[in-house]
Amino acid sequence: MSAKSLSAHFRAVFPIAVGTAIYAFALHYFVISNELMEGGITGISLLLNYIFGRAPSVTTLAINIPIFYIGWRILGKESMVYSIIGTLLLSFFLWVMETLIRHGWIVPFHTQDYFLVTAYAGFTLGSGLGIVFRYGGTTGGSDIIARVAQKLRGWSMGQFILLSDVLVIGSSLFFIPKEKVLYTFVAVFIASKMIDIIIEGAYAAKAFTIITDASEAVTEAITSNLERGVTLFPAIGAFSKQQKNVVYCVVYRSETKRLKDLIRSVDPRAFIIISEVHDVVGEGFKPE
Repeated sequence: MSAKSLSAHFRAVFPIAVGTAIYAFALHYFVISNELMEGGITGISLLLNYIFGRAPSVTTLAINIPIFYIGWRILGKESMVYSIIGTLLLSFFLWVMETLIRHGWIVPFHTQDYFLVTAYAGFTLGSGLGIVFRYGGTTGGSDIIARVAQKLRGWSMGQFILLSDVLVIGSSLFFIPKEKVLYTFVAVFIASKMIDIIIEGAYAAKAFTIITDASEAVTEAITSNLERGVTLFPAIGAFSKQQKNVVYCVVYRSETKRLKDLIRSVDPRAFIIISEVHDVVGEGFKPE
């Protein structure tokens, strides 16, 4: 393997390692110490820990081994490599946390203020998973099963993962207080938002579609004042039958109000459609 190839793999694996380390820290420091839950295979590992005292570092890996085999056979090794790496790293960092806690080098965060611990748990869990997902890894488990189900049955990955999370977290009602289960759903919600923020990154933007009779003036105002690129699409009004250019422009969220005010100053009657843009690659935004 060439030095360039090794460097590329390292650049991909290193952030996955960072993400799994944050996730493992959050599980032990916030979730397990307060007997909260998680979804998927991690949630099953937590249940085994609460009921039988089994170490999550061991059960997480043990449960994932047959899932790896199924995924390898059905999805192919190329799509499984970073999932396996992510799961192995997660088990390793869970073991590191267990060792540090056992020797008293880290004291888990324990409190009766479950809203506080839920907020911190959701924030750190989502941050860790967001980094892992952003760089093409997973922590195994239900993600792999969902991809298999999508390929074989055409099922929605999102719906499958949501269903598995609800089943696992819901089953914990038999073993932990219902208040903690409800707080877990709050943590999962916060984590999902953090994952979206990290995957979308700081380059999330807004797309403006502007229908105006003053397209040239609007274009000039945008390029002069915001220094943003503009694209013109020829269009015909269905009612008026008149030809005009539709102005399309992408800006940072922080520039949204400024652009709206700019358009209104040129054409107060302009019809403006503002859409979410989750990632932008190119000049003025994120480089390739």
